Amino acid sequence: MSTSVSPDLHRIWHAARVPLALLLLIVLTALVLVLSRGEQVGGDLEPGSYEPGGSHALAHLLEQEGVEVHPVHTLAEARSAADGGTLLVTAPDLVPGNGLTELRRRVSHLVLVAPGPGALVQTAPSVKSAGSGDVRTLAPGCTVGSAVGAGTATLGGKHYRTDDQTARSCYRDGGAASFVQVADRSGTVTVTGTGSPLTNDRIADQGNAAFGMRLLGEHRRLVWYLPSPTDPALEGEKKPFVDLIPPGWRYGALTAGIAVVLFALWRGRRLGPVVREPLPIVVRAAETAEGRARLYRRGGAAGHAAETVREAARGRLRTRLGLPRDAGPAAIVDTVSARTGRSQAEIGAVLYGPPPADEPALVRLADELDRVEREVERS
Repeated sequence: MSTSVSPDLHRIWHAARVPLALLLLIVLTALVLVLSRGEQVGGDLEPGSYEPGGSHALAHLLEQEGVEVHPVHTLAEARSAADGGTLLVTAPDLVPGNGLTELRRRVSHLVLVAPGPGALVQTAPSVKSAGSGDVRTLAPGCTVGSAVGAGTATLGGKHYRTDDQTARSCYRDGGAASFVQVADRSGTVTVTGTGSPLTNDRIADQGNAAFGMRLLGEHRRLVWYLPSPTDPALEGEKKPFVDLIPPGWRYGALTAGIAVVLFALWRGRRLGPVVREPLPIVVRAAETAEGRARLYRRGGAAGHAAETVREAARGRLRTRLGLPRDAGPAAIVDTVSARTGRSQAEIGAVLYGPPPADEPALVRLADELDRVEREVERS
């Protein structure tokens, strides 16, 4: 039997119940808020998003004017939904393969937001990238109906140039256009350098609302294509990370790895001698024993202290009697009884008896253990 000073389950629960209750309240409040808001859509230029970079405000205005807005996120969905009308592609560079070429043939008006060179080759080969600039308020400076009707708008971003005499360039920033529209027999392609005038936080600035509604509300059907990096059509174009590393970098990394291993093996065989560091303070063994005894006394652990004293006495007796360290109680009791002349029951009660009930009994037990050890020494 031993006395434990560790906190029991009742004390642990008493101390932790208030923090647990607060944590549960926070979790329940968060769940209620999330469930009450319902399904939320997020993302830049997302027609269902209420975030500053979303486009719910513009999509709502278009629907009020009778335009059917169809949001899609994959190339397969865009192919299925694109049947005449207008197609807005918010991230043309993410469209898999030659998907833009096929989509252009399916719609009357294709609108691209900040396309790169690859997207331009597929849709408007006569339009080239010409750097970039700040997004700011610009005047149209052209005859395109959507631009003239909107007036000043928040454009800029990527700049474009074209040698096509039939193309119309608007919203110039330092001579470079951030809005280009090209028309041919297959339809119209409009390129904008930024999607800022279509977002919730900019829709009320300048003529952005009129710009977006005139640009995207030309037809009754609008397919709003937001290309996603998780589009299954991109699986065939994905490459392992190792293939994306230039060969020179891979060779350099391999060489550096070999050098590091060789250096570690070279230095690993030159271990120096063990350095002895003096302790900042020396604590006497007696002080340590007294401190532990005070802890036992404060915790009322007379039983634990008695077992410690008995184990120390049994260890000394094994050494003096020449017994092995794994000698059991029966061997120790028989040997001590034979050396001292006491009965086995008496020796067993001293070395392996029940724990003392209080401190005076603990003192008597310690005295009896000393007496048995002295008798073994004299025998």
